[in-house]
Amino acid sequence: MGGLRELAAPFVVPGPSGVAIRTRLKQLTAADEEVLRRVGAHLGTLACRDLKTRCHDGLGHDAKTWAVRKRELTPLSSARWAGSITKATHEQWALARRCALAHLQNLESGVRTLRHRLALPLGQKGGKRAPGGYRSRREWHAKARRLRVLEDRLARERAAWEAGRVRVVRGGRRLARMRHQLPAARLTEDQWRARWEAERWFLRADGESGKRYGNETIRISPDGEVSIRLPAPLKQLANAPHGRYVLTGRVRFAHRGQEWTDRVAANRAIAYRIHHDVARARWYVTASWQQPVTRTVPLAAVLADGVIGVDMNADHLAAWRLDVHGNPTGSPRRFCYDLSGTAGHRDAQLRHALTRLLHWARACNVRAIAVEDLDFTAEKTREKHGGRKRFRRLIAGLPTGRLRARLVSMADQTGITVVAVDPAYTSRWGAQHWQKPLTSTTRRTTRHDAAAVAIARRAQGYPLRRRTAPPRTHRSDGCGHRTVQAGGDAPGREEPRRRLPGPRTRSVPPDAERTRATRTPTTVRGVRSEREWVPDSLLLTD
Repeated sequence: MGGLRELAAPFVVPGPSGVAIRTRLKQLTAADEEVLRRVGAHLGTLACRDLKTRCHDGLGHDAKTWAVRKRELTPLSSARWAGSITKATHEQWALARRCALAHLQNLESGVRTLRHRLALPLGQKGGKRAPGGYRSRREWHAKARRLRVLEDRLARERAAWEAGRVRVVRGGRRLARMRHQLPAARLTEDQWRARWEAERWFLRADGESGKRYGNETIRISPDGEVSIRLPAPLKQLANAPHGRYVLTGRVRFAHRGQEWTDRVAANRAIAYRIHHDVARARWYVTASWQQPVTRTVPLAAVLADGVIGVDMNADHLAAWRLDVHGNPTGSPRRFCYDLSGTAGHRDAQLRHALTRLLHWARACNVRAIAVEDLDFTAEKTREKHGGRKRFRRLIAGLPTGRLRARLVSMADQTGITVVAVDPAYTSRWGAQHWQKPLTSTTRRTTRHDAAAVAIARRAQGYPLRRRTAPPRTHRSDGCGHRTVQAGGDAPGREEPRRRLPGPRTRSVPPDAERTRATRTPTTVRGVRSEREWVPDSLLLTD
């Protein structure tokens, strides 16, 4: 087993730490929409100014500067609106900082790979751990030029990281660049402008426990009435006491509605966000709150009823159920999805596939699903994989992070636990040891089905290699009954077959008594003789 990396132990994935549900704001009048637009535009302008100030502070930001920013925003909005804006700004800056670090590490990995390959002779083959040299002098020259480009880019990014500079675009960088490609995006300038302004609005309020209905800024009562605390410059638009505006329409949360109602009735903190979808001309409200950290179930208790191994692929989920001894039972299942199209379509396809998977797991009375702990963040560079464009496109299209988050969130509601395992060699060893034995005339086992078996066995702590069956002459009772996959604690796994009295026929049970006498045969040879031969004990001799 030389040259193989050390495998990480399987672990139980902790449950979700928060909940977010969304519903549509219906029956809004023209006045309601105008108020929402003006409030969102005003607060969005304040959020842009605050983000600019935060980016200018850089690494010199501290609690005092945060308090100064909040005091400057309070007269232009309110104390709670100012707190929500400054908190959102801080979270956006921290996210940009983490993205800058990931980009810096990606550049360092690409530069390191290029330097290694350029130092090797042309045509030298690589191994499992390191790539080889380039195929031709032309490719070597092109990669040398790219190395200089990446080194200059790395120097700029490193200097920006040390200085604390980040690049943030409120509204999204993709939408900002779409302004220069309107024909390709099939948008007019007015349509793009409407989307750009809607994305830069700010209509988000943090909750506070102990306050009425859990939020003083955007308040939703249990019967669905929505009221908004207007900023100070827009007080003249209020239609309710204390500078509030009550919307005409009512809302109702279909998903987890009872849980939301219980929190609202108990005045527990709930954060709300109002969003306008320009393409559909609809308004939505999203409610979110935190959940207490659930206690992790021991791995042995989770695997008491077996496990379902799931192998994620570009177009389907391959799953197979294993019993407590690591034996595949039943037939493999495949849950297909289509990851082409818009982001909403891809997310819906993923949720439908996971829903079918969880329904099948509940029907099998299995409490655990084993998945691979995949992370392709450092494996997507073209410097690492060279000309393998198809493979890079494949791993770039796999929604590993979204699948993990969706599966954990949906499984928590069904009482199913997710177990993460090390993904090393699961596809290779699964195809080597399990694909052929599990293939029959009526069942075609693919490489992905075999990988699902390997993933489940690794979660159970069993080796991925199958136990070698004994020779044909040793599979009888003469040398003891042996099983192929029984565990060490299984009773009777190495004992001879239990002796059952009586005839071994399917028509007569072993413990049945004879009800009639045996019939006398009609042949002469078969008739029993009445004489009995008794040998003498001593020979008579003279």
